[in-house]
Amino acid sequence: MPVINITLIHGYDEEFRRRFSERVTNTARMLTGAPADGVTIVINEVDRRSYMRGRLNRTPGTPPIPPAEIALSFLAAMEERDLESAQSFLAEDFTMTFPGGARFSSVEELIDWSKDRYRSIKKTIEDVHEVPEEEGAIAYCSGTLAGEWPDGSPFSGIRFVDRFAVRDGKLADQQVWNDLAEAR
Repeated sequence: MPVINITLIHGYDEEFRRRFSERVTNTARMLTGAPADGVTIVINEVDRRSYMRGRLNRTPGTPPIPPAEIALSFLAAMEERDLESAQSFLAEDFTMTFPGGARFSSVEELIDWSKDRYRSIKKTIEDVHEVPEEEGAIAYCSGTLAGEWPDGSPFSGIRFVDRFAVRDGKLADQQVWNDLAEAR
């Protein structure tokens, strides 16, 4: 069973160390087949005065916002129709693809397109996963949709999956799958 030693400069908070250890554990399990309780993670913290790189003592960097948190914050802003906030999560070359191949590069385009599909919509998030990639991460959010059709009649329990590519702390791409058309 793997024993993994990690050395960090002292100063990262408990939440960061927990998240870091969980991700390393998940990777070790995937590569070795070990059960979760068979992977040991040891974090050794070094005082910044005892850590030097390039002839300079260093301090811990600020950890990035987790990819899933970025995706969930974007979805919350969209649901609240805070379009300025929602747009702030998007990379300059952001694209989103919805069922049927509809592609957009701004939240305004999406809002305009969706007017004929539904009057209102809310997502109940049931599951969130992050997958690291060489250039960032993928965040998957899944659950159900509820809302009102254009005529005001309600709908609920419609499955969805959103896949977000996160690069440099911004959403680079969103792909959406849902059963909205089938339920209509």
